[in-house]
Formats: sequence, structure tokens, C-alpha cells
Amino acid sequence: MKVILLADLGKLGQEGQTKEVKDGYARNYLIPRGLALLANAGSLKKFEDLKKVREKNSEIQKQKFLKVKEQIEKISLTVTAEAKDDEELYGAISESQIEKLLEAEGISFQKGSILVPEPMRKLGVYDLKISLCPEVEAKLRVWVVKK
Repeated sequence: MKVILLADLGKLGQEGQTKEVKDGYARNYLIPRGLALLANAGSLKKFEDLKKVREKNSEIQKQKFLKVKEQIEKISLTVTAEAKDDEELYGAISESQIEKLLEAEGISFQKGSILVPEPMRKLGVYDLKISLCPEVEAKLRVWVVKK
């Protein structure tokens, strides 16, 4: 049975490809889960329509992320922490602490998207990147100061 893949399925193929699969696999697994459509003229049109809708939604999401990026780049966070005399912290500033501070500023994004190049274990200024989506990355300046 020929099907049009609606998602990337590893070894089977990429989204948009037409593949020949066993009838039972298509009827019982791929089609009911929305991973594929039966390959015929109507399905090709339906796939093209789905693709256009996804592209439109993707562009809308990208615009939202660009607005969040602007908000993030306008602010500078200050984190206070206990430090030794040689400016070394007793612990490290974690990504979750930064996420909480950003949420307090009214900025929300997907957890785990803060990219910390090196552990923040000393007082000073750190430039971090926040990956909002594959195409949008924001830069955040974090100041770590002594309590």
C-alpha cells in the first residue's frame, strides 16, 4: 500500500515522501495515528493543504518568539549569591534560577532552553543564549553579585 508520510519516521522516511508499506502497518498503525495518508489524488491535495497550514503556523510562532527575544534582550538580570573572598561562589547559579527570574519579569518560554557555555561559579557578568526556537536565539546578560 502506498502512503504519504506526514512526519519524519526515522528509517521509514521523511515527511512528504511517498512510501510503499505493508497493508496492515498502514491501516493499523500509520493512518490511525496520523503519521501517514493513503497515497491518492485527494490525499496529495490534503497533504499540500496541511503543509501550507503548518508553514503559516510556523511563521506566526516565529513572530511571537521574535517579540519574546526583544523583551529578553532589553533586560539585564542580577543574581545575588554567597561568595568567598576570592569571588568564587559557594555553589553555582543554575538555569532554573535564571528561569525563575525571567518568569518574575513576565517572560516565559520552554524550560531547558537556556544555553550556559560555562558554569557560573564566580562573581561577574555572563552572556547566555536562550534558544526560543530553531531560528530564534536571544542573548541575555546576567550579573552575579555578592550578597
